[in-house]
Amino acid sequence: MNGRTAPAPAVSPTSAARTTATPRVVVTGLGVIAPNGTGTEEYWRATLRGESGIGRVTRFDPSRYAATLAGEVKGFVPRERLPNRLLPQTDPMTRLALVAAEEALADSGVDAGQLSTYAAGVVTAASGGGFEFGQRELQALWSKGGDHVSAYQSFAWFYPVNSGQISIRHGMRGPGGALVAEQAGGLDAVAKARRHVRDGTALMVAGGVDGALCPWGWLCQTRSGGLSPQTDPQRAYLPFSTEASGYVPGEGGALLVLEDARSAAERGAVHVYGQIAGYAATFDPRPDSGRPPGLRRAIQLALADAEVTADAIDVVFADAMGLPGPDAVEAEVLAAEFGPRGVPVTAPKTMTGRLLAGGASLDLASALLSLRDQVIPPTVNVPDQAAPEALDLVTEGPRAAGLDCALVLARGYGGFNSAMVVRRAA
Repeated sequence: MNGRTAPAPAVSPTSAARTTATPRVVVTGLGVIAPNGTGTEEYWRATLRGESGIGRVTRFDPSRYAATLAGEVKGFVPRERLPNRLLPQTDPMTRLALVAAEEALADSGVDAGQLSTYAAGVVTAASGGGFEFGQRELQALWSKGGDHVSAYQSFAWFYPVNSGQISIRHGMRGPGGALVAEQAGGLDAVAKARRHVRDGTALMVAGGVDGALCPWGWLCQTRSGGLSPQTDPQRAYLPFSTEASGYVPGEGGALLVLEDARSAAERGAVHVYGQIAGYAATFDPRPDSGRPPGLRRAIQLALADAEVTADAIDVVFADAMGLPGPDAVEAEVLAAEFGPRGVPVTAPKTMTGRLLAGGASLDLASALLSLRDQVIPPTVNVPDQAAPEALDLVTEGPRAAGLDCALVLARGYGGFNSAMVVRRAA
């Protein structure tokens, strides 16, 4: 606990009964695939060392575009990780997701195929990966001459493919789905999985693995106006900095295994990384409404759902968009909710880029690893003097700290806001 004081949140008279009756949902497995590390522990070691995976795009020639840097997953050879029969059926993002899911399930010690028929399910977030799949289909259409309707249907079919392929491969026939809320989707998918576990599903795989590192996806991202035009990887993505010029996109993400805490204890789960304690999502009002953005309300609702006050939060994993306007909004919200420099804030995504729907779930995995190891990863490349005075931004390297609760924030293009509170395993 960080010792701050704050007024108690409004809690209904039935909260005690609800807490007793509602199952605690915990994370028992992690699977990470990121630009600076393939595999959870490899990613975490690189992150604590401050190693970045951002560099010039290699998948295609980016010189004709307004942005040239990305966080690419390097050294990933699908044939070494997946059966050959799956390769023609999947696009690059689905292959990454299949590997992350396999790691998460292995980490949890559960063989999903041994569970009863509908005891396990999958919920993933999707946003940009369909561009790469769609480009492949369009290229086939251009080169061979084909049916434009079938190409369109193939592209439209992409969105549930991550969850569908994972569930098929591991025999997980329980609840499933795909959520589309850009960066915020990684938290939304985990929240939906939490609801399924609370409703009686034994195990859920949830999160996001995403990316759009192909010419079509790249063009769409550059048209948003949010990508940094800088060519120096150390100067391109500087959230909360006076030198911020946009963000760097990337690919990858994380998938998590969620279970009821009692069931996990009964089966002797190898790992319990922490509890998904609270969650909320809001949507920003239209720009000319005169109403404030919805981020602070999402934080307050997530704290209320977790039944904690602001002083219980020991670290915030910020959305950190890297654009002056949105960064200012987030900094103001954090200072208002927690007090000026009232809580350590970090954005390890400066080492990976923003991973679309995979970014928030990777931050969630990082938060759980922080709780496990009692250390806050750094926000690289942002000088101390360039950060807002009101933020205690962790920039100097990993910071040892006593951590019980973490708050993870995510905002999606178009007005999505999500907030999730995770609590350290008892």
